[in-house]
Amino acid sequence: MAVAGKRSAALTGSVCGRIAAWLRERGSGLMALALLVGVGAGLGAIAFRWLITSATELFTGRPEYTTAPGAAHEWLPGLGVWFLVLAPAVAGLLYGPLMYWLAPEAKGHGVPEVMYAVSEQGGRIKPQVSFVKAVASALCIGGGGSVGREGPIVQIGSALGSTVGHNIRLPERRMRVLVACGAAGGIAATFNAPMAGPFFAMELILRDFAVESFGAVVLSSVTASVIGRAVMGNEAFLTLPDFHLHNPTEFLLFALLGILVGAAGVLFGKVLYGIEDVCDHLWRGPEWLRPGVGGLLLGLVLLVLPQMYGVGYPVLNHAIGGDYAVWFLLVLLLGKMLATSLTIGIGGSGGVFAPALFIGGMGGTAFGMIANELLPGVAGSPGAYGLIGMGAAFAGSARAPITAVIILFELTGQYSIILPLMLAVVVATLVSRTLSRDTIYTSKLSRRGIDLDARYRRGRLPDRTVADVMEPLPPALEPHTTLPEAAQRLAHCGDSALPVVDSEGGYRGCVTAAAVAEVLGDGTTNTGQVGDLLEKPPEVGTSTSLVDALDALVSLDVTAAPVLDERDGRPVGWISHRTLLSCMGTTAGRR
Repeated sequence: MAVAGKRSAALTGSVCGRIAAWLRERGSGLMALALLVGVGAGLGAIAFRWLITSATELFTGRPEYTTAPGAAHEWLPGLGVWFLVLAPAVAGLLYGPLMYWLAPEAKGHGVPEVMYAVSEQGGRIKPQVSFVKAVASALCIGGGGSVGREGPIVQIGSALGSTVGHNIRLPERRMRVLVACGAAGGIAATFNAPMAGPFFAMELILRDFAVESFGAVVLSSVTASVIGRAVMGNEAFLTLPDFHLHNPTEFLLFALLGILVGAAGVLFGKVLYGIEDVCDHLWRGPEWLRPGVGGLLLGLVLLVLPQMYGVGYPVLNHAIGGDYAVWFLLVLLLGKMLATSLTIGIGGSGGVFAPALFIGGMGGTAFGMIANELLPGVAGSPGAYGLIGMGAAFAGSARAPITAVIILFELTGQYSIILPLMLAVVVATLVSRTLSRDTIYTSKLSRRGIDLDARYRRGRLPDRTVADVMEPLPPALEPHTTLPEAAQRLAHCGDSALPVVDSEGGYRGCVTAAAVAEVLGDGTTNTGQVGDLLEKPPEVGTSTSLVDALDALVSLDVTAAPVLDERDGRPVGWISHRTLLSCMGTTAGRR
């Protein structure tokens, strides 16, 4: 019996090992995992939507408060509208400690954290982030936080993908893909937009369109969308007007709209982080208490402008339907910037995707109304301009033009929108690049000293240090070495620089072939010494990452530099462009 049991256990272990190897190494295994993550993301989106509705009903007595903004609480009519001051504060007292103690990365709008995890941490996200982000964001939105549900569901789905990948022990390149699958599934199920999910994940999270990645992300998106539709229905989250192009000269108006609304998208990012800085400067208490105390200030904003409560899609529907005057549309636009920024600034949890669409809808509809007054025979429906403005504002703030076009096309299902939408989105993206170096997502990382764009421009280097790949140090020069001798040594070394050390082996700097050639080339002297031409590149230590080592080489415009011992500063190795290019080639080959 014991022998049979051991054989059975060994057989089971062998089968499990083969399945795990298939999932880790085969393309079909990645597709199976993408399908699993898509199912989880779809169910997660359903659960998250239910949490938001339940929290909103708890705090307001209604499933969606902005269907009747300014109304009293259904269960506590004696409070009148003053419950709006208390709701964000009570919600903050609940989700503030939850995030502080369990998952601080759940604070904020979520997408930058996923971008950082994919780029710098091999796709690793803590498993508890899914739960904490879902509960904290639901409480924040249900309690009046003027943020969106798309950012949280991206982080929730991504954390799910990371957890699955970690349990299977996937290599990093596949872990990143699985994280993107979770993000795509969350977006697809939330927006009921199976095409927008993959493009959001590829354009913003992975930042490439590799064939293997795209197939897995699409499968996850479709799976999540099918599950979402089965439970939440097949209707879009917005009721949008039919789009008709009345006059070819309208394209000039759409280009102008792209300029104005694209600039508004950039302004949104500036206001967001400006108010966050003010909140950081003013707050002196414990972080877990910050959302509760700050919620009182947010409540005063909601008291004046209750349309800012929660995500606010019903208000957006009314605006695009032409129910508001121009001045009130502009008030709502500025109010959304303020309310969303304050929600994030006090430590709230929620996305900025929906607020960007809201801002674009308000600005675009106001533009359309003004255009109709000034050019009644040229301009079309104001709601159509609101529709285009939604895409332009998102492109201006997030600089993701493909996602902006795809998601608005899916929401309307109208092919006639494509050309005007593409024009406005491209113009908004160009305006965004002109006015700001960062997007609303990358700004959060740049403020921490993390430059994702620079790393992607240089290409993917493996997550290793210089000590892992450095070469032996070439024979060093001494400061009194003559320039003709230095020129001869440089000609034979194969690099454009050599290290210089003193008689005791202490590092003095580098001498470059360009500097030696410049002095010898003018024919005025032939007796100079290396010590007269020393240059010091930014120091490269044994624990320096390969990406930062490449920065050091580029800054001095040399092909190699010494690696210094971090204890005594003496050169112990050599790092060159050849080595770094070899590492990049190895990484690309493994993909």
